[in-house]
Amino acid sequence: MKRFMLLHFGFEKPTPEIMAAWGKWFESNADKTADSGGFHGGAREISHDGTRDLPMAMDSITGYSIINAESLDEAEKIARDNPFIASIRIYEIV
Repeated sequence: MKRFMLLHFGFEKPTPEIMAAWGKWFESNADKTADSGGFHGGAREISHDGTRDLPMAMDSITGYSIINAESLDEAEKIARDNPFIASIRIYEIV
């Protein structure tokens, strides 16, 4: 079994419907999920050019999930059922 990180992109103010959809997704994938978390506070980016504060927006990383799956294709199938806001990026963890 391999591990994959799902990076959730996109922010909009959570509604009861959105939160219920997320809860249902996490519940239905509890046996595949190793860890998860969300980012809903301040964010900062550092680079060789300096530091900048990052607003919560549609291009923000707003959370992550680490899941167990046999392949990238299986991880994608799991991610497709997620009620994501903008997009999800999937990376194999080695």
